[in-house]
Amino acid sequence: MTDPIQRQIDPDDEAALLDSIDRWIERDVRPVVMYHDHNDIWPAELVAQMAEMGLFGATIGQEYGGLGLPATTYAKIITRISSYWMALTGIVNSHLIMAAAVERFGTEAQKTKWLSQFASGAIRGGLALTEPDAGTDLQGIRTTAVRDGDDYVINGTKTWISNGIQGSCFALLVKTDPKAEPRYKGMSFFLAPKGDGFSVGKKFDKLGYKAIDSAELVFDNYRIPAENLIGEVEGQGFFQATGGLELGRINVAARGVGLAEGALRLSTEYAQIRKTMGKPIAQHQAIQLKLGEMVTRTEAARLLVAQAAQAYDRGERCDMEAGMAKFFASEAALSNAEEGMRIFGGYSYSKEYEIERFYRDAPLMCIGEGTNEMQRMIIAKQWLKRNPA
Repeated sequence: MTDPIQRQIDPDDEAALLDSIDRWIERDVRPVVMYHDHNDIWPAELVAQMAEMGLFGATIGQEYGGLGLPATTYAKIITRISSYWMALTGIVNSHLIMAAAVERFGTEAQKTKWLSQFASGAIRGGLALTEPDAGTDLQGIRTTAVRDGDDYVINGTKTWISNGIQGSCFALLVKTDPKAEPRYKGMSFFLAPKGDGFSVGKKFDKLGYKAIDSAELVFDNYRIPAENLIGEVEGQGFFQATGGLELGRINVAARGVGLAEGALRLSTEYAQIRKTMGKPIAQHQAIQLKLGEMVTRTEAARLLVAQAAQAYDRGERCDMEAGMAKFFASEAALSNAEEGMRIFGGYSYSKEYEIERFYRDAPLMCIGEGTNEMQRMIIAKQWLKRNPA
């Protein structure tokens, strides 16, 4: 196992990059968000533009054709996009966790073969961990891989997989030794491109997070070369998968900040336009109390995300910091979305107003990349470890 790859960026370069993201959002994203969300249509043009901007290689090293961004910059990009449309960032998130697993734990041959294609977006995909009976408890997975000569034969089902339909390759967590004790020692991580024996089941019809495919993956005697075993050593999959989740939780936390920020922006604008009793509702104390809490939650969440990203960039173990950021920022998103609905009043139930999308999207942040209940346990365990009696 290797430490997270440490990177830095010149502040002027970061500012220019973020400015280009802002222009793209204003020019290309905002005009089409409601169409894609309301009709649950995959945003093919926006995905192509994301590939052109290099976002599928955002955290992949420059030596492999990526942007080589530090997590701090990556988090700012995710926050900006999510403040207008959170679902777009999900396409990038699980793809980059897959790439991080290869860059951190793969062999040199694997890095050479896969990372440049991931960075360009020529191969896009995601993370295949969750199963019908195994979500938070990854050690409970049942998908198996059995060695057969120079190949492995894989059987099982994964569910709720982002990019499942539109993606072409997935980092797949399986059991190579189902009898191993403790269970995590029998788990391995593979790069699994679509092919014979690999089929996509149903697409889920979701409350929110629309236009982005979440689907079931089915493996029926799916044969894969042994060279696709990440690191080419069995039994390392659990640590390889959970190591990547630190970056994933920073992403989800940044999404939470974006959602909280977007709900605050919409509510601030509306409160200054909508009038009751002869004055804008922003001048009523009840609304000011809500806005005061919303902006404080947003800024506190932003600082926690920055702290987690900085720890990641220093190469430190940051499951506690990432857990705190994910927990607080996702709850901030949910609270701000609900308060936004209250500020908009009856209009919040109309799909003509964007606030309802934030209300539908926000709950996912409290569940994805490990539930907030699990985050609190992780935070507590790491805190106690760092502060022994």
